Amino acid sequence: MPVPESLWPGTLIPWDPKFMIESLSDSTIYMSYYTVAYLLQGGVVNGSTPGPLGICPEQMTVAVWDYVFFGGDLPTTDIPPESLRKLRREFSYWYPVDLRVSGKDLIPNHLTYFLYNHQAIWPQPGREGAGQEPCRWPNAIRANGHLLLNSEKMSKSTGNFLTLKQSVERFSADGTRLALADAGDGLEDANFVFEMADAGLLRLHSQLEWVKEMLECRDKLRCDPPDNYTYHDRLFANRINHLIQLTDASYHDTMYREALKTGFYDLQAARDSYRDLTAPSGGMNWNLIRRFIEVQALLLCPICPHISEHIWALLGNEGSIMEARWPSLEGEVNETLLKEGDYLLTTAHEFRVRLRKMMDIREKKSSTGKVPPRPEYGVVYVAQEYPPWQKLALTKLRELLNKAENSLPENKVISEVLKKEDLLKTHMKKLMPFVQYIKQSLSVKGTEALDLTLSFDEKLTLLGNLNYLTRSLDLKELWIVNAAEATDPKIREECQPGKPIPVFSETAHKPWLQVTAVNPQACVPYFTVPIPVYHDDTASTVGDRICRTSSVPGNVEIELRRYQKDARSIPVAGDSSGQAKIGARSQFSISDGCLYLSDPENGATSVAVGSHLQYLVNEQ
Repeated sequence: MPVPESLWPGTLIPWDPKFMIESLSDSTIYMSYYTVAYLLQGGVVNGSTPGPLGICPEQMTVAVWDYVFFGGDLPTTDIPPESLRKLRREFSYWYPVDLRVSGKDLIPNHLTYFLYNHQAIWPQPGREGAGQEPCRWPNAIRANGHLLLNSEKMSKSTGNFLTLKQSVERFSADGTRLALADAGDGLEDANFVFEMADAGLLRLHSQLEWVKEMLECRDKLRCDPPDNYTYHDRLFANRINHLIQLTDASYHDTMYREALKTGFYDLQAARDSYRDLTAPSGGMNWNLIRRFIEVQALLLCPICPHISEHIWALLGNEGSIMEARWPSLEGEVNETLLKEGDYLLTTAHEFRVRLRKMMDIREKKSSTGKVPPRPEYGVVYVAQEYPPWQKLALTKLRELLNKAENSLPENKVISEVLKKEDLLKTHMKKLMPFVQYIKQSLSVKGTEALDLTLSFDEKLTLLGNLNYLTRSLDLKELWIVNAAEATDPKIREECQPGKPIPVFSETAHKPWLQVTAVNPQACVPYFTVPIPVYHDDTASTVGDRICRTSSVPGNVEIELRRYQKDARSIPVAGDSSGQAKIGARSQFSISDGCLYLSDPENGATSVAVGSHLQYLVNEQ
């Protein structure tokens, strides 16, 4: 629109002076001047004195600027050639802009013309007029929203206002930076919430205290090298590598809340899971705990540099964390192992929720007002494959999948295709709910949701973590059983790969007999304990049960022994005569109220065991 020249800043359009380019859209390549400003001005903002190169403003002609920005032959000027080359080198080194950060309100004017002007002044390489110059266009632009305070717009008039100094005094520098990073990413207005800032500050304090505690008790932790890592060690090490990858990508994309989530919160959650998983089996590994602390400090350093520096020093590292290299991966990320870990933790959580709901329902139905007895046993049914009708449905859904958009068509279209199959006609009531479940899984898991089998052995994963699951659910015993063996047809029908069904009860799933386990070792904190031995138990299962009952640490080997001559004899400490070692592949059975043992390693077939066993705790 026409404007009086004297009223508005900006540049008049050369071909029509009645019009002006307003300042926000006009001054959009000033960052190119920043590259040489210190040489021309030397820190004097108004340019009243020459900078280090001794160049006056009137010497910076259009020809000189053309040389600085575009290269080519030296211009005709009284500026020394070496000074011109230095200006050119500085511009060439620092330009183009790596990242331009601004507010979302400047997208329609300033940032748009920022791109237009760069395109007009520095043509794209390969086009006419570009010469041999590399591309000088901006590499990236990051726009963000405004900052809310406690979900409301900041305003001095309403008192909803916080200065940077006040925030640092109240939450500390690191606490403020943590809350700002957690306030939000993207174009949505970020929200600085006092409660979140307080919680973040407490979390930083807890992390620092935990690090000090680990440093004090590190001699009590395992110190196995990578070659001897347990399953849970490998799970944790793999998770650390994965979170390094995710955090690095988030920082690269300037998604600081996401970087904080993966590099701080998710990493701490992985540590907590590792602690819980290893509690029944020897505890945590110091080598991994130290790596966790170090990686955590490095990933958090861009957001909370002060506490990261302090933790870095506590670890005994030389120099500042600011000089340390970014954490590297120790091996490639194992995607299958990640899925196993996610499956295990999700499944354990779902089991706990299901058990809690079961107890809530029982309490509501109780007519006496008394709390009903808590289930002590559990059976987890695992499906190796989908039922035939679900297999067919998944196959058809994969055929209908839009691979480009990773999505399925509308339910009406899917229904028309599926109802043509004879096998599916008898399952129409269950079919569309199953399709909807697969659609939801597709948005989370991707095309993996359409696979007919899992990428890992579900039953083996649960069996390998049986002690953790049993402790987590506070049960006496837990069995993992194939869904095909279930007596309830509903379980056989509904159980799916990746969706095990737990059943809790007050009675054991298998017959059992109580056996007295005696430890004859001198000067050890292990005693005689009564333990149940169930039909089809293995020596390893009985050993794990002894560990749980006697609080034996998990990083030991339990050796079981039986009596050869008289199974009813009571063991005598220090007397190993007449005893036989029970092999690892041996199996117990119960028949007519008696306990028997099949031990192929030692040539024993259906040998009566009696009421007593010996167990020896061997440190590994």
